[in-house]
Amino acid sequence: MKRAYLKILVLALAVFSLLLSTGRDVSSADTSAPVAIVKKISGSATVVRQGQPIPATNGLEIWENDMLRTGRNGSIGIVFNDDTLLSLGPGSILVIDEFVFAPKQRKFSIMITMLKGTVAYLSGLISKHSPESAHFKTPTGSIGIRGTKFVAKVEGE
Repeated sequence: MKRAYLKILVLALAVFSLLLSTGRDVSSADTSAPVAIVKKISGSATVVRQGQPIPATNGLEIWENDMLRTGRNGSIGIVFNDDTLLSLGPGSILVIDEFVFAPKQRKFSIMITMLKGTVAYLSGLISKHSPESAHFKTPTGSIGIRGTKFVAKVEGE
């Protein structure tokens, strides 16, 4: 159990290191625009959009209300438009409920629901400009937060 947790943590940190090395331009929020992009995939991962599964691929755009799912051997790393980094481990399900990044209008919001599995999170500019605007929900579970980084595990069916 402890070894599996350490393996997931090491994988998440490796994905974060890779993602940190890639820069992104920051732009205003637009409800008809993608909110993130897939940067790293291992094993099986799927994006469910409007009920339709889409195989995850590097460069795939992520939109509000998309559900990210990883298989038993899968992991996925995404970068949001504000440079927030998110990495899901095997057997995970997560929903991007809301993402608003409009610095010129001073509008910020990121709301994510973790339904199952493991996640590593490193906050971006939304948390820097408006810490109260970042929300990470789980049905049950504990999250240990250290600054703007955390790793969480949510057990569920």
